[in-house]
Amino acid sequence: MKSNIFSGLTVGIIALPLSMALAIATGVPPQLGLYTAIVAGVFAAIFGSSKVNISGPTAAFIVILIPIVQEFGITGLLLCGLMSGIILIFVGLLKLGNLIELVPYPVTVGFTSGIAVVIATFQIKDFFGLTIENFSGSYVDKIVLLFNSFGTFNLYEFLTASATLAILIIWRKTKSKVPAALVALGFVTISVEYFNYKFGLNISTINSTFTYDINGISGNGIPPIPLQFSLPWGFLPPEQINIDLLLKLLPHSIAIAILGALESLLCAVISDAMTGNKTDPNKELIGQGIANIAVPFFGGIPATAAIARTVANINSGGTQKLSSIVHSLFILSSILFIAPYISYLPMAALSALLIMVAWNMSEVKHFFNILKTAPKDDIYVLLTCFSLTVLIDMQVAVAIGIGLASVLFIKRTIDLYSIELSSSNLEEHIDLPKNILIYDINGPMFFGAAQKALKTLLNINDEKNIVILDMKNVSMMDMTAIVALKSIVENFQSKDKKLIFSGLNQRVLKKLERAEIDYVTTFSNMHDAIEYAKHIKNVMH
Repeated sequence: MKSNIFSGLTVGIIALPLSMALAIATGVPPQLGLYTAIVAGVFAAIFGSSKVNISGPTAAFIVILIPIVQEFGITGLLLCGLMSGIILIFVGLLKLGNLIELVPYPVTVGFTSGIAVVIATFQIKDFFGLTIENFSGSYVDKIVLLFNSFGTFNLYEFLTASATLAILIIWRKTKSKVPAALVALGFVTISVEYFNYKFGLNISTINSTFTYDINGISGNGIPPIPLQFSLPWGFLPPEQINIDLLLKLLPHSIAIAILGALESLLCAVISDAMTGNKTDPNKELIGQGIANIAVPFFGGIPATAAIARTVANINSGGTQKLSSIVHSLFILSSILFIAPYISYLPMAALSALLIMVAWNMSEVKHFFNILKTAPKDDIYVLLTCFSLTVLIDMQVAVAIGIGLASVLFIKRTIDLYSIELSSSNLEEHIDLPKNILIYDINGPMFFGAAQKALKTLLNINDEKNIVILDMKNVSMMDMTAIVALKSIVENFQSKDKKLIFSGLNQRVLKKLERAEIDYVTTFSNMHDAIEYAKHIKNVMH
């Protein structure tokens, strides 16, 4: 129990500034990130399957949430989070978690590398202290804005960010159990406050950047009040809450749900490998869904399992769900008792923290390893997902990425399928008449493979009027394959040819019987099929 309390406190120290930084990067007040970590950390732990996963706001969501905030505001973001939670529960109940785990590695790397590039790019503004009044538009538009704004470069903001980044990098190499974020942000915050007070440098902090007005209590920085229950749609007039709004938000919600599912299940795979546990993917998705339904009622943004915080939890000795709950209670206590001090965190320091997060999730080594060693199909998928994530939109990238994953799966399944002349059966039956052919069919017969079989069999020389199909290695057959077989049978019938099936399993045989394919003889083994073919040879002539 002591180890879980210690690990929970350690993760809480890491999650506290990170949650605020992620919220700011999304375009919402920093306290919303803290609310997310508190609520998601408790609900996902209680209702999910993993014992060690830590849930909260994650960097993966930044790219997909920014456009929602810009178009629909915070209310739209809260509604998207609520709807994505409902979708995740349905995905879990329908037992689709195992399918999400099968997303190809190039798709996942393309997403994460693209997200890392976008996050790092968006931090340039605060890292260099640039003044940009309206930092919006496409990725290319923002690059142009950054380039044109370098005349507003602020040396003190840059030094603050650089010092933070340097300490984060150096401290990690010491392998100390004290979190690097605590050391870097603690030192830089104290230094900035001193220089701001002594020399009036006006280095931006959370306190100088954000204000709040909650229930008549107003001030700067982080509001020192506990979680407030509120309806996610409470900020909109009733007439604006309608089906049209929900339909506009639905594609964003689906993208959040898919990305959240991928992130949480990837986190589960990593944590299971480190601990030897076995996470139920469907129960884990249901837990994430419940968490995302609960979070918006406390003003939080979408959440999922966070890989970095989960690994930190495991390395600190976390073995039970208690550590996630302790992490949430620590953040809640920090809001209640030290919110004024947290508010002195420099904006430039938080940008440096996010750049470090972006580097850690960029998977640079894996990205270039795929480019060097992977088949061309994988490389094309990787570059497509990466480019779409960076240049277009995460919603588009998710949709096309999942589509590409499906196409890749189908193509490789077709490649596993084969139809070829049998050599082993011919060696065993050297007296086989020349007008009889035996074909081995291996692999599942579905729409892609069916066309391959159709072309092969229809191109057989007319002198070969008896064809035996060895189908003992055919595991399944879909409707397209059945229709293709019907076409082959009709073609053979018109040319006075005979088609014989051998070795069909019971499931495939029942499908053919229900399809009522006539003029076909079936045998359970190849020996009987060949003897029958020899017998009818004379009859046919």
